[in-house]
Amino acid sequence: MAAASPLLLEAGIVFAIIAVGGAVATRIDQSVIPAYIVAGILLGPNAPEIAGYSLAVVETADFIDLLAEFGIVFLLFFIGLEFNLDRLVASKDRIARAGLLDLAINFTVGFGLGLVFGFSLFEALFLAGIVYISSSAVITKSLIDLGWIADPESEAILGVLVFEDVVIAVYLAALSAVALSAGGIESIARSLGIAFGFLLALVALAAYGTDFLERLFAVRSDEVFLLRIVGLVVLVGGVALAAGVSEAVAAFFLGAAFGGTEHAGRIERVITSERDIYAAVFFLAIGLGTDPRLFPAVAVPLAALVVVSTVSKLLSGYYGGRYYGLSERRSIRASLALVARGEFSLVIAALAVSAGGSTALSETIPAIAVGYVLAMSVLGTVLMRYSGAIERRVLPTDA
Repeated sequence: MAAASPLLLEAGIVFAIIAVGGAVATRIDQSVIPAYIVAGILLGPNAPEIAGYSLAVVETADFIDLLAEFGIVFLLFFIGLEFNLDRLVASKDRIARAGLLDLAINFTVGFGLGLVFGFSLFEALFLAGIVYISSSAVITKSLIDLGWIADPESEAILGVLVFEDVVIAVYLAALSAVALSAGGIESIARSLGIAFGFLLALVALAAYGTDFLERLFAVRSDEVFLLRIVGLVVLVGGVALAAGVSEAVAAFFLGAAFGGTEHAGRIERVITSERDIYAAVFFLAIGLGTDPRLFPAVAVPLAALVVVSTVSKLLSGYYGGRYYGLSERRSIRASLALVARGEFSLVIAALAVSAGGSTALSETIPAIAVGYVLAMSVLGTVLMRYSGAIERRVLPTDA
């Protein structure tokens, strides 16, 4: 009998950690998302030592990164299933108003704080993106877990997230071209053209391709159906990344295309378990990539960033909800939901490392980003979970 594969053993440890973290969170009636992140920090490559012994039991690996990518695309694919494209188009004016307010307040706050911290204009642009973009993965997972997905505020929340994802796709394409010296204006224009072309193709599929998808996936076997869905979702996400487009945006619009077909219910039935597994690995991977030893050096700017940007998101989320036509109570819910930051902030931090050229880009901004994502993902999920108590405190009478 062949010796046990070290990779298989490591995979077993990863899923055991996830299972224990989820069980602990459920036992204390908390969201599983922060539990997975903290488990990754405590038991990952940067784990603390106790009495000279390291708690590290798992290292980052390519298979973890791959499953984490699956988690992002399947989370957004499922949200797309629930989000009617006709309703999105019908709400485009309200989405634009809420999204532009969110962009104006939070991008400006991040950029301004970067300048206050002593960063250059170019370095401050990285911090602006990290602060601006809410976490589609964290927020959508919480919407599903808390059962908010069918509530009126979910449409406003998802509308802002889609607006943010489109903005960040343009932002990343432009910033990458400049940061990596990819050829100046012509390169930026080419990257943006490819990104927009790909997104327009997905929007067209969602708007006009439902009949094609109905026929393509009309199979009796659940096994064949599952393989076709997984294959298409992963392929589209991969092509999106290769084209310089957010895989999350691509997965969302692909889900919206399937949401208009008769296959939507069947997709939820056969793939929900896979979605939850991949999403758990994604949140664990955030913790594995976080080195808590970097936090003390950036404690002051990190604390300022958490406080100021939480207030700015709450304000933009609340007034964005009001622009969207929500009641005061549901606007508060929307504002609480948008606080969480996550995957895109870490992508921007990784780009800063790749750009290099200064200590701020290679060390300071990435250190701030990982601490910021941990704090905001935990804070965001906690605020959503206790939204009822917060609403009653802020609005003691019905509103």
